[in-house]
Amino acid sequence: MDPASIVIAAITAGSVAGLKDTASAAVKDAYQSLKGLVGSRLAASSRGTAALEGVQVQPEVWRAVLGSELAAVELGDEVVRVAQRVLQLADPAGFRQGKYVVDLRDAKGVQVGDNNTMNIRF
Repeated sequence: MDPASIVIAAITAGSVAGLKDTASAAVKDAYQSLKGLVGSRLAASSRGTAALEGVQVQPEVWRAVLGSELAAVELGDEVVRVAQRVLQLADPAGFRQGKYVVDLRDAKGVQVGDNNTMNIRF
């Protein structure tokens, strides 16, 4: 998975897990740390910070916008490590199964993730 996709998956998973009363303090702390790191990377772009907030509320609407904003900035290793930690804590079974490790080199017309919809017209 590319870094932007990992971060988006972690923000989405963290926001969903954070809404549950059963979420551990570790999930909530890692999620808040990730939001802070990503927010600081996107601080120069009002659209980027809006996308960060939007993807937490309406992921299906804001995911593409946040992806393009994240692709335009240098995320760095720390952001990716924290995102992977959020995914590991929020979805331990999926993380162990390698759900968040995807290699799409040379792929065309592909979506990664759960509950996607795609229309392709040739």
